[in-house]
Amino acid sequence: MSNLIPSLETFAKGSAATAAGLGTIGMGLLYYGQNFLIYPSAFPPGSRENVPVPTDFSLPYSDLELTTPDNVKLKSYLLMQRPVLHINGETFIEWNEDKQGDEEESYLNAGTKFAATRPTVIMFHGNGGNHGHRIPLAKIFYLKMRCNVLMLSYRGYGLSEGTPSEKGLQTDAQTALDFVLGNESLSGTPVVLYGQSIGGAVAIDLASKNPHVIRALILENTFMSLPRLIPTALPWLSPFSFLCHQKWESYLKVPKISKQIPVLMLGGAQDEVVPRSQMQELWALVRNRGRTPSPSTPIENVSSSASAIATGRISAASSPVKASAPGEPRKEIKEGEATRDRATPTTEVDGINKYMEFAEGTHNDTCIQPGYWTAIAEFVAGLGASATI
Repeated sequence: MSNLIPSLETFAKGSAATAAGLGTIGMGLLYYGQNFLIYPSAFPPGSRENVPVPTDFSLPYSDLELTTPDNVKLKSYLLMQRPVLHINGETFIEWNEDKQGDEEESYLNAGTKFAATRPTVIMFHGNGGNHGHRIPLAKIFYLKMRCNVLMLSYRGYGLSEGTPSEKGLQTDAQTALDFVLGNESLSGTPVVLYGQSIGGAVAIDLASKNPHVIRALILENTFMSLPRLIPTALPWLSPFSFLCHQKWESYLKVPKISKQIPVLMLGGAQDEVVPRSQMQELWALVRNRGRTPSPSTPIENVSSSASAIATGRISAASSPVKASAPGEPRKEIKEGEATRDRATPTTEVDGINKYMEFAEGTHNDTCIQPGYWTAIAEFVAGLGASATI
């Protein structure tokens, strides 16, 4: 893992594009120019022309051109697993102790057949830069967790055609999922959606529309909806938030996601773009899938645990938190069980779902906080026998 951290730090420093659209004024600009603010695909400069490729990081890959139903071509990357990987002179072997002799040799040379035994992660990136900027993250999924990885390039981003919009990105995500489901090697694999910031909204939308084929969700620093984000992100425009036509209403879609789909939520307490309260409110909705709260109950009061996290009344235990099985009483960490440590994520577990908040995490560097990738690896490993690391 240590050899990946410099790349991750470079990624974090260069991914500040999510905040790039927050310096605008004017009601007219909000309405007519919001697509440029919400989807700054040309920032940092050169992002539409200069797209890193996995081989820059010594990763084998396939250039994947997906064509959407509205005939937009998306230039994406596909990283397929093999039993043996040779990366920078280092050999990574997914060993199988049950294989011996000729059978073992055949197994190690199985090529893409091995990919059918691994989870498949579809990555949905944030609103700035391009999918190539997220290769250091894909590298961890690929090498450390031995997952197949599909890195989607949204329309209007990188070398993909088209112009980004809410409907367009939703179509792109469905196209990526349809590719996985139609691929001979990947169609039977557990599909995990990983979304950062607006990519989390993309993942939530896709999971709500495909409840029977998504195995799990991993969400980082995402929001309830864009109109609800305006009062804090652009407070001087809050009287005009009704003009926001790119809505991404995740709060309406989370309840539609099957309660059988486990969700891991990862938030930065110092997030300067998405208020931590929005992740906490989404967590409340994730926990309450399948339940019907009273119409008079404000969303922020649906889960008392969300406010407990916000005030620090729940702190992380020194040992890993073990999730309760579905149907069992939720195991909460109570006040006094551990001393709050800013290097230790605050954690709450509810059945198959988990919420972690990183005290030092900001919007763009939560992914390099201690414990972030360990939590994801444990989450993926717990998805079932076919997803065991």
